[in-house]
Amino acid sequence: MLDRDQEILSIRVELPNAKVYENTQDLERFQNESLRPIAKFQNMILLEVFKNYIDRYKNVYHKYDLGGKTAYIEQAVKKDSKLKNLIRGLFLGHFTADEYKFYSKNVSAVNKRIINLVKERLLSQIQYFEV
Repeated sequence: MLDRDQEILSIRVELPNAKVYENTQDLERFQNESLRPIAKFQNMILLEVFKNYIDRYKNVYHKYDLGGKTAYIEQAVKKDSKLKNLIRGLFLGHFTADEYKFYSKNVSAVNKRIINLVKERLLSQIQYFEV
């Protein structure tokens, strides 16, 4: 039977565009080898989490034009602590033990990268939130 780390890695999506070279910095390497594949794997749940977030706040999002919707997404993902913690949890649950060790040594920097990845992912799929 496979252990948890092997199981986690076996379901990871391979991203050929997320290049890692010998001289790639540790944080960028972690982003490309771990965070990006997790974000792609978790894409649908990330979209549903944000859709639920919109609903929870009385659909204020739908009153905005495209610029306002973009700003709404950016503000929500960067400023709402509960939403940020939920998003981080969706990533942390998919870390291997070694990835979690790296994360625990680089919490602030990795959290910023997670939030930026999710923000860009939501913005690139903004049409998903249209009623």
